[in-house]
Amino acid sequence: MLTTSACAELRESCRAAGYTVDGVLDAIGADAHRALGRNSTVPAERALAGRDDPLATMIRTFLLQRPVARAAVDLAFPGLVPAMIDTGLLADDAGTVRAVVDLRPYASDGEEDDPYWVVADLTPGLDTMITPIRPDYVLGVSSASATLAQLTVRRPIGRALDLGTGCGVQSLHLAGHAEQVVATDLNPRALDLARLTLSLNEIEADLRHGDLFRPVDGERFDLIVSNPPYVMAPPAPEGQRLTYREGDRAGDSLVEQLVRAAPAHLTEGGVCQVLANWAHVEGQDWADRLGGWVTGCDVHAVQREVLDPSEYVELWLADAGVVGRPDYRDAYVGWLDYLQELGITGIGMGWITLRRTDAAPDLTYEHWPHPIEQPIAPAIADRLDAVDTLRNRSDEQLLSWHLTVADDVSEESLATPGSGDPRHVVLRQERGFRRAVEAGTALAGVVGACDGELELGTIIAAVATVLEADGAELRAELMPRLRTLIRDGFLR
Repeated sequence: MLTTSACAELRESCRAAGYTVDGVLDAIGADAHRALGRNSTVPAERALAGRDDPLATMIRTFLLQRPVARAAVDLAFPGLVPAMIDTGLLADDAGTVRAVVDLRPYASDGEEDDPYWVVADLTPGLDTMITPIRPDYVLGVSSASATLAQLTVRRPIGRALDLGTGCGVQSLHLAGHAEQVVATDLNPRALDLARLTLSLNEIEADLRHGDLFRPVDGERFDLIVSNPPYVMAPPAPEGQRLTYREGDRAGDSLVEQLVRAAPAHLTEGGVCQVLANWAHVEGQDWADRLGGWVTGCDVHAVQREVLDPSEYVELWLADAGVVGRPDYRDAYVGWLDYLQELGITGIGMGWITLRRTDAAPDLTYEHWPHPIEQPIAPAIADRLDAVDTLRNRSDEQLLSWHLTVADDVSEESLATPGSGDPRHVVLRQERGFRRAVEAGTALAGVVGACDGELELGTIIAAVATVLEADGAELRAELMPRLRTLIRDGFLR
């Protein structure tokens, strides 16, 4: 572990060289940057040809994992190389330095005002090289960690828990709006690298070792975030399980255990957000399965994608670098047999948001594979607020509201050429979940009149008159749908 002063010097070296997300992008270009995302380093190497400045050296050493002359690394990190070697960040092979772990810049949602640097294990499989992954491998910045960061509600809170911190990415974000951050992990190596990540970014967190909620037994938090090891892999011999992605429970039992236990660790109104996979089991609806896991909480489970067993196996065998190895076919068969034995016919991928409440909970389980705005967290936060508001308002009270249509909502009509009336009217959001809701004539008429001037009850009565419908019957028909539109942000 680098000393605090060495971390400060390393941070300033990176900052001085421009080793930030934007700095790297400017140095290698957008095409090469996208290629790096595909684990291809050749375009970036070509872009850096002829450059020997500190930024180019940092990119070659850590992002491209190339051996670099010791003199160039000494120039990039003045006075720091001996300490970086002693603490295992770098290795010196007869005057040529190579990276032992990954050190890379990170910024969420393009924010570069206060860049971060993250320490993790090296990216495996660069340029299609077959690289064995150590069982205690610590994953760096990934699409999963970015997704969790983008869906996490960011409000000032007291205590936050980063459950399964890995290299510490979520703790970096939590420290920006929580007074105290506790981060846990079952993997001691992950805690070591997370500690270095946090120190490098001048962030304090209480790091604890242990499985799931055991390190925080009896404690409560205002916010819990977790990207747990949710991959449903067959049991592996001792020392061969990939800790960063695979638990020691069968199927989706680890996710189930986490979700079941979370409410006991939330303050009243506290929120838990989990990125997860869950099983589609033969003879059971996925929403019913998840619904049996939670009590005492509002639930909003969003299923973004469903893979069949073979798609799922191929995804995670590729992630583990097994593709191309002699044991690939045997591993593939073993995974399929395992999933079949558990009765798993498909795997849902998405996230679960819980909020502890003593009131009657709002329960929503939805399959939403469509494009959404990122970050999605503001829409999730607004939805939580709307659920709270609606829960405490009767229909009679809602009828006295002066509602307005959200600024991002548009109305689309589809009609047969030459006809006077549309066959379909769709209300569509341009932001947040970007939902599209088909509305009948009555609902479209009510929503269209919501400009804040009239009470909702008055508008419904007017529409009933125009349509020659019974006012009470129309109210009874429309109120559940209007509540949904308020909850989902169409009306405010």
